[in-house]
Amino acid sequence: MGGDHGPRCVVPAAADALRRNPDLHLLLVGLRQPLLDEVERHALPADRVTLHFCTETIEADDSPASMLRGKRDASMRVALELLRDGAADGCLSAGNTGALMVLSRSLLGMLEGVERPAIMAALPVAGKPCHVLDLGANVDCSARQLFEFALMGSVAVSEMYGLPSPRIGLLNIGHELNKGGQQVREVSELLRQCASLNYIGHVEGDGLFRDQADVVVCDGFVGNVVLKASEGLAVYLQQEIRQALANSLLLRCMAPLLRRALRPVTQRHDPTAYNGASLLGLPKVVVKSHGAAGEQAFAAAIDYTVRACQAGLPQRIAGRVAQVDRSL
Repeated sequence: MGGDHGPRCVVPAAADALRRNPDLHLLLVGLRQPLLDEVERHALPADRVTLHFCTETIEADDSPASMLRGKRDASMRVALELLRDGAADGCLSAGNTGALMVLSRSLLGMLEGVERPAIMAALPVAGKPCHVLDLGANVDCSARQLFEFALMGSVAVSEMYGLPSPRIGLLNIGHELNKGGQQVREVSELLRQCASLNYIGHVEGDGLFRDQADVVVCDGFVGNVVLKASEGLAVYLQQEIRQALANSLLLRCMAPLLRRALRPVTQRHDPTAYNGASLLGLPKVVVKSHGAAGEQAFAAAIDYTVRACQAGLPQRIAGRVAQVDRSL
């Protein structure tokens, strides 16, 4: 029921994912009538879809803390309870990010050895994704917590994308060791001491777009600003290009040729293909879709969630955390 479009986006995306993945079974949680209307419209296979009806939804402006006490039959809460009780292998939502984080932590708990969960998503840069965490779950982080983010991000990228030794960078205001605050210097030292991590040092903001690292670690305040600024810049550049084409007769005549030439670039940087942010540190797979995601983007998030479940991502992270804790 979450996101800008609710079942009108989620159900057709589910139909697309089911067509492409014959082993997939989906549990759709939502209000009865809106969900039934869309399921009937798209003729989902009854043997591969389970409908679970609820009576409440969490709105975008609902306080995350209030969700711990109220709206016991909200679709997001019910979906997480189904995940907790073993009815599902993973949970995907386009709803309120804060509520999803608070409810996930409350209902599912945390992996042993992990203090806080972190949100990780990919930025489509340099022709390949650069994964950034945290993207807003934790505004203030200790050095130990940032170290845990690096560890979880390394495992996630290795398992999900087949990179045996992902390059880990720490987002900072300069490359030099003496740059940044005391916290940055402390976590940098922890990362250098961990032999199982491929730590490359500090990465500046422009390094995100220069393929300098596969995983970039920062606190949630900085990460969320980076993400929103990147999204805003992409939209701004698209608008500028459209305006330039509209203002020139010559360019308008050349538009079909230009579109054909730019198609590989736009496909590499299409944000819909990278939709899906992992909530790392939880004992179950929980993925957040962008609230503005359309059908294609939400289908991509379903695929991402399936890969995370198949990789056994929480178990992999738990194993690495335990291994590193024994070595420290």
